[in-house]
Amino acid sequence: MGKVLLTGDLGYIGGHLKGQLKEKHEIIAISRHGDIKEDEQNVTWKVADLFDLDEITEVMEGIDIAVYLVHSMRSSAKLTQANFEDMDALLADNFARAAKAQGVKHIVFMNDIIPNENNISSHLRSRSECEKILGSYGIPVSTLRAGLIIDSKGSSYPILKRLVDRLPAMLLPSWAYNMIAPVAIEDVIDKLVALVDRAPDENETFDITGPGVMNYKELIKRTANVLDKRLPILDLPIIPVWVSRYWVQLISQVPKEMVYPLMNNLVHDMIPPPHRIHPELSLGNIDYEDSIKKALKEEEKHGQVKKSKESKSKRSNEKNKKEEIKDVRAITRIKIPESYSIRDVAQEYAKFINDITLHLVSGNINEYEFNIRLPLINKFLLKMERDEHDATKEMIVYRIVGGDLALARDDGNARFEFRRILDTNEGLIALQEYEPTLPWTIYKFTQANAHKAVMDVFMKHMDYLAASEEEKQLSSQKEKFASNLVMTTGAIVGAYVGAKIYNSFKK
Repeated sequence: MGKVLLTGDLGYIGGHLKGQLKEKHEIIAISRHGDIKEDEQNVTWKVADLFDLDEITEVMEGIDIAVYLVHSMRSSAKLTQANFEDMDALLADNFARAAKAQGVKHIVFMNDIIPNENNISSHLRSRSECEKILGSYGIPVSTLRAGLIIDSKGSSYPILKRLVDRLPAMLLPSWAYNMIAPVAIEDVIDKLVALVDRAPDENETFDITGPGVMNYKELIKRTANVLDKRLPILDLPIIPVWVSRYWVQLISQVPKEMVYPLMNNLVHDMIPPPHRIHPELSLGNIDYEDSIKKALKEEEKHGQVKKSKESKSKRSNEKNKKEEIKDVRAITRIKIPESYSIRDVAQEYAKFINDITLHLVSGNINEYEFNIRLPLINKFLLKMERDEHDATKEMIVYRIVGGDLALARDDGNARFEFRRILDTNEGLIALQEYEPTLPWTIYKFTQANAHKAVMDVFMKHMDYLAASEEEKQLSSQKEKFASNLVMTTGAIVGAYVGAKIYNSFKK
């Protein structure tokens, strides 16, 4: 009986998967709030934050197979200055690094179907990047890709169901004729269990679909039929996706962090290509109407048990509220010049701090520490010590241990990270679990914005350093043109305002 680590949304795919896997495997299920979960037979809950490499590495000890069901459309921090693509990349990198460090034999990954197109949405581009990151550390990865999974607690299906249920009629744009391959959650779980039991020697990818594929218009009609809902439909091809996502979010009342990326996928045909069809792993048995009916029954069942859990949920929420930490997560993706190591990037950042503040703020970095201070009054803003445990050739971590701007608690875990993504010329700079000393409202509108502005400028600075000589020359010409344009416009406006003032005094 192998030991399986289960990560991700354990109320959706993970919850179903846990129920089947525990019959044959010992399960370690992890969550940020694993301490309030109840262990079951062959299931042990542990507390771990996937943003923390040390924590995920610790819970990986003794694991044979690691199942990765993570998607960071929502952040766990009080304030997040990062897009989901960069958070996903960091999480996947932490997971793969930890798996390699602990000798995990096999990773199973649940992904979206990736269309064979160049211009795919940012959401699908991010999912593809995660698959590459997980498969880049020498551990065989088995990936199951699905389009629309029909489940009462999923992400896409509840949006569809609410739209059909709440709208009196529907205007469908041109994307309604793109194809989708819906599949029942039960079929997905069966195939994931089969992947867990495999022992591949190299990375492998399979797409899954239900018995039939259809376009979104047919999908909506068939959903309305099952719900016994009369839904007049009118084609209106001129509506772009970016407009559609606003009314979809409004009607479904699902957070925009989830709706917008999913809606951007609608411009693609989300169906399996023939070369990714496996006779035993790609074909589900439950047709679309039956999958909807099963989801409705499950939704009704959840509604019945909801009241019995309200008191427990209330206690848990009160506990979480008391333990709430006002922390910050800020992640910036940068370009890395070809000749730069990740250590060079950290040193460039320290030098950049000095230059952009005209040396009024000093960034001092060496082999063991990174300090940011005000030299004129000899005040430390941030004191950071290098974490040798997490240091590698392509990753440097500095623990924030003091300074006037940081609330450095004994049990705190604030850190500043530099890491390269795969073997590419891109990297991530991440401020994690940082707790400011300023009152939260003041911090949010002052220091937080200042940090974001500095990181945005540094990103442009690294873009310039990583660019070719030809690109730099073009960039310099653009900057010169923009500068001249601003000066010319300013001179014209100044002359106009000056003339108006002169005329007023003259009169």
